[in-house]
Parts: sequence; structure tokens; C-alpha cells
Amino acid sequence: MKKWIRRLTQTQMIVIGFCLVILTGTLLLMLPVSAREGVVTPPVDALFTTVSASCVTGLVIADTYQYWSTFGQIVIICLIQIGGLGFMTIGVFFAMVLRKKIGLWVRGTLQESVNFMQTGGIVRLAKKIIIGTAIFEGTGALILSIHFSRTMEPMQAVYYGIFHSVSAFCNAGFDLMGKDGEYVSLTGYSGDWVVNLVIMLLIIIGGIGFFIWNDLSEHKLHFWRWRLHTKITILMTLILIFGGAAVLFVLEYDNTLVGRPLDEKILCSLFGSVTARTAGFNTVDTAALTDSSKLFTSLLMFIGGSPGSTAGGIKTTTFVVLIAYVYSGLFEKKECSMFGRRLSQDTLHKAGTVLCTNLALCVAAVLVIVTATSLDVTDVIFEVSSAMGTVGMSAGITRDLDTISKLVLIFLMFCGRVGSMTFALSLKGHKVEPPVKLPEEQVMIG
Repeated sequence: MKKWIRRLTQTQMIVIGFCLVILTGTLLLMLPVSAREGVVTPPVDALFTTVSASCVTGLVIADTYQYWSTFGQIVIICLIQIGGLGFMTIGVFFAMVLRKKIGLWVRGTLQESVNFMQTGGIVRLAKKIIIGTAIFEGTGALILSIHFSRTMEPMQAVYYGIFHSVSAFCNAGFDLMGKDGEYVSLTGYSGDWVVNLVIMLLIIIGGIGFFIWNDLSEHKLHFWRWRLHTKITILMTLILIFGGAAVLFVLEYDNTLVGRPLDEKILCSLFGSVTARTAGFNTVDTAALTDSSKLFTSLLMFIGGSPGSTAGGIKTTTFVVLIAYVYSGLFEKKECSMFGRRLSQDTLHKAGTVLCTNLALCVAAVLVIVTATSLDVTDVIFEVSSAMGTVGMSAGITRDLDTISKLVLIFLMFCGRVGSMTFALSLKGHKVEPPVKLPEEQVMIG
């Protein structure tokens, strides 16, 4: 068994590991004890929910509170935690607890799993990830539990606090607010600053990337000592959050924000911008957004969060690298650089590959779903972007999709979580490229 595992590439191990987690979760959610009505959940629906939870997406075919029992909800939150941290991180943590030796192959797979830049120090990073996660989720759960206790029974408030803290930190978007009505998410708390701020901070911290935690813990707030990756990620995150909020404020001012106080309008706009970065909660009716807002939110979802985090999308760094590359091309610069550092050709190549792969998958998915269901194209684009970016925001059409469309979204959520490049590389296997350089020839561009 060990020899067979060693023959796998690291990307194949990650994909197989996620598949095993998904298979286990699907079987558990199909059990009658997982459903509130005590029925066997159809395999496709159980698979969809499992993939959505383990790939920290948040798209649902049934309201989490009203359909799933407490057992089913616990299975879902466990899948979210495993999917958010990555099964390799959790496996390494248990190995450290049991004082097992962690070999080079495992370290390399863990490095690939959390998208870290080097193998050295990867075990220390795994320890920081586990401790940091416990601190952030624990603090969020405590604050939310105390706040929810004003309107809930103490045990229910604690349960809700833990569930929503884990779901927010892992950027999953699953909620239990269905007790107040199906698919309401956090619309009942649109003006609640405590709930909004705690959820937004958890989303941002979880989606900013584990590498950023490590860099900030070492260099604190000394900007010029940060790695280039950290500078790009933090600056782009701030631009997308506040820039996105400003655009949504303008687009929705006469729509979903009508009749709300100014501070609530600002809060809803901020939350809408943050949650579009792969979280999936909503404080306004997403289905009621204007077409302009849906398309803009789709763009935010497509970009997503940061590499090596609980977030999905093409990632902020990919987006910035592509902008820098286009800028250098337009102004005929000899090299692509940022903050006094030159970007390698390998980085530019990967960014272009990720963009084209994700875009191709989204376009193909939109064509298949529109053909199969004849739904509104804008809503389908929104849903597909949500699945590919592992966001979980919905225009309200997920529960009405046919089996083929559900399977398409399942595939997109899986690719969005493990990474489209990781999935593609897992199919490649151990192939050695011949050391031959082919003749060069020019092709007209533009």
C-alpha cells in the first residue's frame, strides 16, 4: 500500500484524498439519520451537498436547517473544517500529536496542498495553521454565541456560534438561519454590526492565505520587509473589498438598499463585497440584485481570495500578475516587475494558464446548463462563477437545476477547491519531457 501511494504524484494524492473525503461524506449524508425527516437522501443531492461543504462553497439544493438533522449538520461542519484546512494539514497535525516521523514526501504533498513556496518550515507552518485556526474560530464562536444568546437558548446560541464561525472562517457560507425561513442566510442581521463585522473578519482572515499569516507573524507591520506575495495580496484584498463595496453601493442604491438607513446601506455593501470573495453568506436578497450587480459580483467571485487559503477563484495574485503583464506589454517594457521585484516567466505562465483554464471551464459550464435548463443566462453565469470560485452565493436557481446541471456544478466546485491546475496535473502523472528544443517561428498576434 505504501509503495503504491509513493508512486502517486503529490497532486494526484491531493485529488484522491479529496475524493475519499467526498465519498465518506456522501455516504454519511445519505443515511436516514442525517435528514430531519428520516429519509434516504438521493445520491446526487447528498453528493452535491458533500462537495459543496468539503470544497467550502456553500451552494445548497435544500435549506441546511430545514432539511438536515443535527447529525447531518455536524457532518457538514466537519466536512467544511476538513475542506477548509485541507486533509493533509489535519493529517500532519495528528502525526505531530502522535509523535510520528513526517517524511520528505509528506512534507512535499503538504507544501502542494497549502500552496506554500518552499518545503523547509512546512511542518512549522502546519502547526501555525492549526493553532491560528483554533484561535480565530474560537474567538469568533465566543463572540457570536454571546450575541446570539440574546435571542436564543444558551445551548442553541453556542451551537450556532460555533457553526457560523467555522463556516465563515473556512469561507463556506453554510448557515442555520433557515429556522426563520428557507434560504434567508443572514438577511435578518443586515443591520447588526456585531454579526456583520465578526463574519467579515473571519472571512477575510481565512481567505487571505496561510503564507500571509506566516509572513506577518515574522515581520509584523513592516511593509517593506514583507514578501512580494504578501504586499500584492494585502493591497489587492483592500482594493477589492472597498472598491467592490463602492460599486455595489452605487448599483444597488435604488434596489435592494432602498429604505435602509445610510449606515446599513454601507454595511450591506461592504458585506456583499467581502462575501463575494468566496464566502457565500448574504445580508440582502441575492436573487433580487440587478443584472449589473450580478455580473460585477460574478467578477469578484471569479477573482476570489488568496492562494494557500480557504478561498477559491483564480486568486488575487493571479489577477494582479496578469494586470502587471498586460501593463508591461502595452508600454513595451522589457520585464514585468512590481515593488522593485521582477516576476519570473514561470509565474506569468502559471497565471495565464489558470485564467484560461478557469475561464474555459466557466464558459463550457454556462453553455451546458443554459442548453439543459433554458434558465436566464445572467443567473447561470452567477451560479457558475459561484461554483468555480467556491463562493456559494446563489441567484436562487441551484435547487431547481436538473441532474446534469448539478453534476456540472459539482465538477466546478471540485476543480475550484483543489485548483484547476492541480486537477489537470493530477491527470498527467510522472511524465518526463524530452530535452529537445523545437525550432522557433513567429505568429502574428493582435
